[in-house]
Amino acid sequence: MGVHAPAHADRERILSAAPALEPVARLVRSSHERWDGTGYPDRLAGEQIPLGARVVAVCDAYEAMTADRPYRQALSAHDARQELRANAGTQFDPLCAEALMAALRAPGPARPVRDSMIRIAQRPD
Repeated sequence: MGVHAPAHADRERILSAAPALEPVARLVRSSHERWDGTGYPDRLAGEQIPLGARVVAVCDAYEAMTADRPYRQALSAHDARQELRANAGTQFDPLCAEALMAALRAPGPARPVRDSMIRIAQRPD
């Protein structure tokens, strides 16, 4: 299990306490599942993972790769996209990874694609 799984469990518990946030709690719980079923905490695979959690996972990974961390410098946008491609179908839902890369390739503001991904993430399965 991942190092910060207990923190996710706490977040899920806190969010579940508010009935209106229960769908969000489910997404938080599933955001570290992997498309190939080797993630945590429930080892869900493929479409068993809530769609919103799949969207969050790919966006979160991209943000994490492209931001400086105390232990490493940020990857370039190009290198981060290469990582998304390399892990589509194993770590990430291939369609979600491609949707994010399409949004990143879009000239000018990618607001319509971003807004669509947010709506998908918020939609209950």
